[in-house]
Amino acid sequence: MEILRLRIEKQGRAGKTVTVIEGLTREKRLMEEITVELRRTLSTGGTFRERTIYLQGDHRVRLKTLLAEKGFTVKGC
Repeated sequence: MEILRLRIEKQGRAGKTVTVIEGLTREKRLMEEITVELRRTLSTGGTFRERTIYLQGDHRVRLKTLLAEKGFTVKGC
């Protein structure tokens, strides 16, 4: 069981909010597929870099539910 951490960043992003998901330990290809699925579900932009997913906007509430459905434990925000 993976424990993922959610947080929000604004600093250094011209005042725009970014939701950050950290703690991913599965293989890179699978994480990239999850990133694409989350982007599509949330209708937002985002990327996967260095075991971290970055999604544009504040999606903490919906992400907790979506990630829990996928079998992840979510902490933070």
